[in-house]
Amino acid sequence: MTSATRPRATRGRALTGALATLGLSVGMIMTTATAPAGAATWPSASGSQAVSATINLTSSKDYGMLRLYGSGALGTGDQAEDQQPILTLANGVTLKNVIIGAPGADGIHCLGSCTLQNVWWEDVGEDAATFRGGSSATYNVVGGGAKKASDKVFQHNGGGTVNISNFAVQEFKTLYRSCGDCSTQYTRKVNLNAIEVTGTGSTARIVGINVNRNDVATLRNITILNDASRKVVPCQKYNNNTAVGVGPDSTNCLYATSDITYR
Repeated sequence: MTSATRPRATRGRALTGALATLGLSVGMIMTTATAPAGAATWPSASGSQAVSATINLTSSKDYGMLRLYGSGALGTGDQAEDQQPILTLANGVTLKNVIIGAPGADGIHCLGSCTLQNVWWEDVGEDAATFRGGSSATYNVVGGGAKKASDKVFQHNGGGTVNISNFAVQEFKTLYRSCGDCSTQYTRKVNLNAIEVTGTGSTARIVGINVNRNDVATLRNITILNDASRKVVPCQKYNNNTAVGVGPDSTNCLYATSDITYR
């Protein structure tokens, strides 16, 4: 949805899907020394299902690696605002083992706290997932990956904390963005651990946060592939929609050079 920008050690090769399958807790992943994600192995779908109207999940669901893709009113994958999502998740819902294909519409909306476990986006539409809960919400993205995001992957419009671990991203402009111009603004937090980023030779951002809103981003075990010219920005700082700097500090962008590995 709306955001500030509108531009788009190879250990454990199957970490992304394997850790999600094993069901490791986010607490374990975020607090232990996890090896950087290796080159992601993208899954094959067990089948495909067209979705013409948003599926509203009120209880947890395991799709068994089914591919869902938009059709009819959801049959777009462009950057037009106010598209509808393929799935909405009620507060507390866990979504497991699903592939969002093309067209991807506006992906997944979490209306409160949620967990996205081993979820893969083959061709991100407007956004892969939008987090819309209140100030105490926690959103966990465990395993999975996304590619072909001409703008953002994860859009944080509500409040609370986003935890992203063992995730792979390719062909993207921004992995995570704290909304710069939502009608209700919050102080937001994002924690990233064991993230595989593949550069494309053009500028991309891993996170974009609003320092004027006291947002905090913590980055650990980030592996950046195919980025010899250092075009990928680990942490972009904004005052709402105005870029005001990059790089680590002791307040908003919490990481050290040792947290970033280039390969």
